[in-house]
Amino acid sequence: MTTSEIATVLAWHDALNTADFATLAALSSDDIELGEAHGAAQGHEALRRWAASRQVTTELGRMYVHDGIVVAEQKASAADNPGAVTDAALAFRVVHDRVTSVFRHASLAAALEATELTEADLVS
Repeated sequence: MTTSEIATVLAWHDALNTADFATLAALSSDDIELGEAHGAAQGHEALRRWAASRQVTTELGRMYVHDGIVVAEQKASAADNPGAVTDAALAFRVVHDRVTSVFRHASLAAALEATELTEADLVS
């Protein structure tokens, strides 16, 4: 585990929540891959469109890390209904302090299974 991978993910997530597109791009590789159940996209322009279209605020929970892969538990709430919280997880690939991919999974269990991370990789 490296502190820089976790720090990169936390800074990336903060930039996403505050709509700081310049910092988000600076923390992302030029060919960043974004994915979820409904499709995938690649590159900074796709990242900007995706980030600008978000209408939720997210909070990260437990984090798991191994060999450049970071899985973060996520709780999301919409501005118009902050009491309705949705659980999910994000799986990041971090290389040289830049996010090269981020995939949203419906659950923490699904993200851990997809990345082959386990409870042994939990950051304490």
